[in-house]
Amino acid sequence: MKKQYGLTTKIFFGLIAGLITGLILYPMREVPFIENYIINFLFQLVGGAFINSIRMMIVPLVFVSLTMGAAQIGSITRLGRIGTKTIAFYLVTTAIAISIAILIAIIVQPGIGTGIELGDAAFEARQSPAFVNVLVNMIPRNPIKAMAEGKMLQIIVFAILTGTGLTVLGDKAKKVTELFEQLNTLVLKLVELIMYAAPYGVFALIARTFATLGFEMMAPLAWYMLCVLGALLIHATLTYGTLLTAFTKLNPIKFLKNFSPAMLVAFSTASSSATLPVTLKTARERLGVSERLSSFTLPLGATINMDGTAIMQGVATIFIAQLFNVDIGVGGFLTIILTATLASIGTAGVPGVGLIMLAMVLDQVGLPVEAIALIMGIDRILDMSRTAINITGDMVCTLIIAKTEGELNEEVFNSDKTVAAK
Repeated sequence: MKKQYGLTTKIFFGLIAGLITGLILYPMREVPFIENYIINFLFQLVGGAFINSIRMMIVPLVFVSLTMGAAQIGSITRLGRIGTKTIAFYLVTTAIAISIAILIAIIVQPGIGTGIELGDAAFEARQSPAFVNVLVNMIPRNPIKAMAEGKMLQIIVFAILTGTGLTVLGDKAKKVTELFEQLNTLVLKLVELIMYAAPYGVFALIARTFATLGFEMMAPLAWYMLCVLGALLIHATLTYGTLLTAFTKLNPIKFLKNFSPAMLVAFSTASSSATLPVTLKTARERLGVSERLSSFTLPLGATINMDGTAIMQGVATIFIAQLFNVDIGVGGFLTIILTATLASIGTAGVPGVGLIMLAMVLDQVGLPVEAIALIMGIDRILDMSRTAINITGDMVCTLIIAKTEGELNEEVFNSDKTVAAK
């Protein structure tokens, strides 16, 4: 019987095959047939089509997902302080996560000193907008025009207002809400279909990169990977560990041990949404969180809490700016933090969506979306790690809220047995 490989395995195969192919073709890169028909036609065609398919989904994904997310948020604000605590926790930790990522990337400088002249060959930098102008221009004068031109911050604001309006109208806009639910399902399915082409897109992008640059890209990509993993580790241990200890007095080691089944599923699937059933089960049976609270905070977290994705966006943006020798300045750093934090609200918990959100962040600070090709294969490997961090943040928030609201059974948390919390 023929063995069936998962998408992650196929993409990893595509990465390795592209790397080997690129390095084999590198010495022959100036041969006319290789240069014109293989590198600059075949690889560019497949890789470019994949990049464009990702860019195609940015506006519909952000608008539809955010509208639905805002509609959910609007309904749960009726829960008063619980909704406020949960949303505040998710947004604050996301801002902290991306700040850690930017700081590490600035210190390590993975894209500096590579000897690669990308800026002159592929991209003419434009100055990133002043931060105050970013804030003012978040309010769209014409939301339809903003969508047509891909003004993502304006789309985010309009989507949140639309979702809030649907919640306020309630049954009066029931059909519109149902339409957005169906559109959300459709958009996520389209993203899923696009990701089926990811192994071939990754192969072509990586092959073209290494056929053109050879071994020169291996060192900076390795440093990029270490920066992302380092930021994920620091955020998980320091940020989450400190918050958990300070607000609940629970043992972080015991938490990680009890929560490990959900983390392993998240790592293997690279999907917060796919892991949600396991996360909910683990919250009740191994961590002692009540069903009524966990069924509220965890699905919300799968929608708006993407700390691991924010870390990737922060490191990737600085890495790409360094490769292209672009100084985005303090205003650019603040823009990255704001954009990635807001974007996390609309980052649906399915594999590969983080790259679509990264395209939005790059566009906001004047960097080329095509540069995603440089990290595509590596990012797929990192996607599993940051998904585990994403759901860990969801659960830490849930435990803190449960503790403060009297919805936590600490006997279940401290027990070595699997017991459902009431």
